[in-house]
Amino acid sequence: MALTEFGLITRYFAAPQFAVTPGCGVVLGIGDDAAILRPPPDQDLVVSIDTLVAGVHFPPAMAPEHIGHRALAVNLSDLAAMGANPLWFTLALTLPQADEAWLDDFSRGLAALAQRFAIALVGGDTTRGPLSITVQVHGSVTRGMALRRDGARPGDEVYVSGVPGSAALGLQRVLAGHGSEDALARVFLNPEPRIALGLRLRGIASAAIDVSDGLLADAGHIATRSGVRIVLASERLPLCAVSESQSALDLCLAGGDDYELCFTASPVQRGTIAGIASALGLRCTRIGAVLQGEGVECDGHRAARGYQHFGG
Repeated sequence: MALTEFGLITRYFAAPQFAVTPGCGVVLGIGDDAAILRPPPDQDLVVSIDTLVAGVHFPPAMAPEHIGHRALAVNLSDLAAMGANPLWFTLALTLPQADEAWLDDFSRGLAALAQRFAIALVGGDTTRGPLSITVQVHGSVTRGMALRRDGARPGDEVYVSGVPGSAALGLQRVLAGHGSEDALARVFLNPEPRIALGLRLRGIASAAIDVSDGLLADAGHIATRSGVRIVLASERLPLCAVSESQSALDLCLAGGDDYELCFTASPVQRGTIAGIASALGLRCTRIGAVLQGEGVECDGHRAARGYQHFGG
């Protein structure tokens, strides 16, 4: 018997691995026309949504377990950039067909990450069509404490977590046939949302953004929203090892899909940021400065555009 929409939801997304934990604010979850949610008192609600399309955001042949992880991870990264605690998410899944083996692996990858971050699946939708996944996440942050893009000020310093460019190299490894046993491929297949870093940067960072379109482009978003100029120093950038035919600097600046955090902070916060990085076992590198003016540049060269879905 063909799997119905309600059978699909019940079997794969209302299963025990998506069980709602007591005290998470879910008054009514999956199974009704809509969810009823109760945000924590004295908290701002932080909401983000992303759509992933096969052949645009991930290779069509990518293992469904990794697609499930990635679909939630890129949204959690937005919460990390805002300094928000994950609470709930919804899932809209468009499938060419209801392939039970695919759904089993996809839901397993999705559930594993959801359990790690204690974020509850509270609803969604399924339909037939070309493969795409839309996830909307909800998080909370103490009122007035969210990290934003518009708080950078002249005199601040610029930081980035991790090693931008690694995901672009990882995608090359994936396209060459490597799986999650390969360290670089794993960076692309299973991006790690920097939730813990975002939470600790509240009250420390003046502005923040997650690096999805490339370090230059995303630093440029901070510059635009804050009305400042950002200057990056190439000699300070954390670079990954590449072959001679590739530019490590180009990958770092424009590779995209890293889901690291780029943030700004006053120089007086250097020691605090170093302590946070050490406590998390995470590399956080000071890579530039915030000045008066506009735009973003590296070594005197103005930034090129990062990835744009509808760019010419």
